[in-house]
Amino acid sequence: MTVFGLYVSMIIIWLVIALVMLIIEAFTVGLATIWFAAGALVALIAALLDFSIPVQIVLFLAVSICLLIFTRKIFVEKLKAGSEKTNVDALVGEKAVVIAAIHPYEMGQVKVGGQVWSAIGKNPEETFAENQLVKITAVEGVKLVVIPLKNN
Repeated sequence: MTVFGLYVSMIIIWLVIALVMLIIEAFTVGLATIWFAAGALVALIAALLDFSIPVQIVLFLAVSICLLIFTRKIFVEKLKAGSEKTNVDALVGEKAVVIAAIHPYEMGQVKVGGQVWSAIGKNPEETFAENQLVKITAVEGVKLVVIPLKNN
């Protein structure tokens, strides 16, 4: 194959595609381009075995798409990519202490991890007394949504 008047082997093309995909994966860590790198490696092997260019392309696409569809979910779950809670999302499920009573349809305050937060009850008709332990169920903007903690 000639590109810009130069002879370029399909072996080199597949090798470059595989390397580019691996570099992109290294920078994004999204487990998406790694499968195309694997497809390029299969196509590279096909080029080494002197298969025709259409066969190489079909192998590249088939392997890449099959790996993407059938294995990505498994690897994402195993590696827990992007699933770690950070910042305020980490507060969900934590215990807090009410420091300013929460009345029906009104905001109060809770203390969690040494910080004071505005809070509302998940059930807007519920009252939470001072020093009551609560569990954080959600974060809405700058306020926490809480429920009573069982076995106070």
